Amino acid sequence: MISTPSMSRDEKAVADLISDYIASESGLEVKRSGNNVWVIAPDFDPARPTLLLNSHCDTVKPVVTWTRDPFTPVEETVEGSSGRLETRLFGLGSNDAGAPLVSLLHTFLLLKDIPQSYNLIFLASCEEEVSGKNGIESVLPLLPKIDLAVVGEPTGMNAAIAEKGLVVLDGVAHGKSGHAARNEGVNAIYIALDAIQKLRYFSFENESPTLGPVKITVSVINAGTVHNVVPDQCSFVVDVRSTDAYTNQEIVERLQQLVAPVELSPRSTRLQPSGISEEHPLVKRVKTLGRQCFGSPTLSDQALLSCPSVKIGPGDSARSHTADEYICLEEIREAIQLYFTLLNGLNF
Repeated sequence: MISTPSMSRDEKAVADLISDYIASESGLEVKRSGNNVWVIAPDFDPARPTLLLNSHCDTVKPVVTWTRDPFTPVEETVEGSSGRLETRLFGLGSNDAGAPLVSLLHTFLLLKDIPQSYNLIFLASCEEEVSGKNGIESVLPLLPKIDLAVVGEPTGMNAAIAEKGLVVLDGVAHGKSGHAARNEGVNAIYIALDAIQKLRYFSFENESPTLGPVKITVSVINAGTVHNVVPDQCSFVVDVRSTDAYTNQEIVERLQQLVAPVELSPRSTRLQPSGISEEHPLVKRVKTLGRQCFGSPTLSDQALLSCPSVKIGPGDSARSHTADEYICLEEIREAIQLYFTLLNGLNF
C-alpha cells in the first residue's frame, strides 16, 4: 500500500490492490463502488445486528520535508522512547491509516468464519482525508443497515467514544459605500466586527462530558478595495467544532440568530459530531482491557456515520501528516490481537 500512491480522489490503484488481496485471502466476493472496497462475512442474517469495520485507503500529499522517499517502505530497528528496540516501518500513510486498515482487515479475516451474534462487514473507504462525497457517504446506502461501527484511525489503541464535528460558516455583513474623507456610507467592516465580537464571547449552554464546549473560531476576514472608499461588504469565515451536545443544524440556527442581520451560511452540515454511551457493551470491553476512552477533536469517517461508533486503531495521531511518517510493526500485531479480543463474542 505504501508503494502505491493513493492521494485523496486518486485511490484507484490502491483500491485495486486491496480488492485483489481480500479476494485471494478470503475467497469471498469483494464488492466495490468507485474506490471504496468492501466484503461481507459469510452467512449474513438480516435478523442479526451488523458490525462495520472501516478504515480509509487514501492519504494526504507528502510534505516537502520528507528525508526519504515517502513511497518506498523501509523498516528500521531503533531504540524507542521506552528504551526498548522497536521496528519502524516508514512510508506515507503507514500510520494514517495504513496500519489501522491492515489491522482491521486481518481481524475481519480471523473473525469471518467464527460464529458471532452479529453480521460482519469490512470496508476500505476513500476520500476520508478530504471528507469527499464519493467516500463512505456514497457507500452506506449500498450496505445493509449498520448498527455499530469500529473506525480505524491512529489512537494508540485507546478508544475515541466521541468525536467533534465541523461546520464552516460564511459570514457577510452589508453596509453602504461612501467617500472616506466625508461622513458618508455605512462601514461593513464595523458591522462585521460587532458580529465577530458576539461570536468571540458566545458560549453554548450545554457542554459535552467528553468533548467539552462547542468551539467557535473566526479564521478569515476580507473587505475593502482601496483606502478612500468605505466598504459596503465585509465577508468572514467561521470554523465551528461541534460536539454531541448539539446537532450541527441546531448550532447553525443559534449562531444565525446571534449575529442577525449579518448573514451566516453553512457550507455544509453533514460532518456531524458523534458519541457512544459509556454503557455500550463495546465500550465496557474497551475499559475491561485497560484501554482509555476519550473525546477526539479530529475528524474521521465517524462524522458521516449515523450509528454508534468507536474510533480506535494502532499508531499515534501526532505522526499523521508529518514527514517520515512511520508505524511500529509491533503496534500492528498488538492491534490485531486487541481488535480480536474486543469483537470476538461481542453482544450488542
